[in-house]
Amino acid sequence: MRQELEKLGDEAKEKILQVKDEKSLEKVRIEFLGRKQGRITKVLRSIKNLPSKDRPLIGGLVNQLKEEIEKELKERKKSIEKEEREEYIDITLPGKKPLVGKLHPITQTIEEIKRIFMGLGFRVVRGPEAETEYYNFEALNMPRYHPARDEQDSFYLDNNYLLRTHTSPVQIKIMEKESPPIRIIAPGKCYRRDAVDASHFTMFHHVEGLAVDKKITFSDLKGSLTYFVHQMFDKETKLRFRPSFFPFTEPSAEVDISCIMCKGSGCRVCSGKGWLEILGAGMVDPEVFKKVNYDPEKYQGFAFGMGVERICMLKYGIDDIRLFFQNDLRFLRQF
Repeated sequence: MRQELEKLGDEAKEKILQVKDEKSLEKVRIEFLGRKQGRITKVLRSIKNLPSKDRPLIGGLVNQLKEEIEKELKERKKSIEKEEREEYIDITLPGKKPLVGKLHPITQTIEEIKRIFMGLGFRVVRGPEAETEYYNFEALNMPRYHPARDEQDSFYLDNNYLLRTHTSPVQIKIMEKESPPIRIIAPGKCYRRDAVDASHFTMFHHVEGLAVDKKITFSDLKGSLTYFVHQMFDKETKLRFRPSFFPFTEPSAEVDISCIMCKGSGCRVCSGKGWLEILGAGMVDPEVFKKVNYDPEKYQGFAFGMGVERICMLKYGIDDIRLFFQNDLRFLRQF
């Protein structure tokens, strides 16, 4: 019986080595290991007819042979698959471009804003995301009764700290440490208790700008922002400055640009007005200068603040701010 099993194993291994495709290999498997008519299966069924003292030995040999054939079948299958892959490789085809990481569109927009203002002589500064009420509000001419300080608008922490609602506190800290002339931009994350929708999110990115020196005028502000808009969008984009109010600037203005979709003729994006709000700006209020011990009779300055998501959405025609935070590769690969 042992010799018959060895002969059967040699025959199976020889046939396995001779097959050239998976279909033929499957036929060999069925011939030897098939559940109904497999040759080794038949041997296993015949063990019950052997003397009881021989059954354990023969049973062990048959099971060992079965495992060896299964191993040979598996290895031969891998070999055939490899041969088939190599056979069908067309070296004349162009290679597949590997997927590589890209900067997030928000990061790209921040880098572009930095590049533009650094070209005007501004430098980049940063500050903490958790700020005291003094730097986030009071130093910016927003006293305790000011509605912007309501708890339903900000994320308050312990010990008079809160998550900053803008990057404007950075300008106060810079002015406390340095004397004019100053030209800075402060990009960073900010937080507000806004209801999440297509145009609002609880976390967003903000860029604050500040220039302080002798004889700075509103014309300097207009020139700087006009240059920024033409660089960020194109030279055909028009600007308008609408009178507004901010506690830390006087006079203040909202800055609009001609709709990038309809070029000012009116469409759904601009609600038919032809204009899109892009940022807020103004001349630094003398009360702010007093907080940092600057003489408002000697120095003047302008400040501006913009939401990065807003700029990015306008530049690339994105209609939902939530797309920036969903990590959907189908969206991110477009940039």
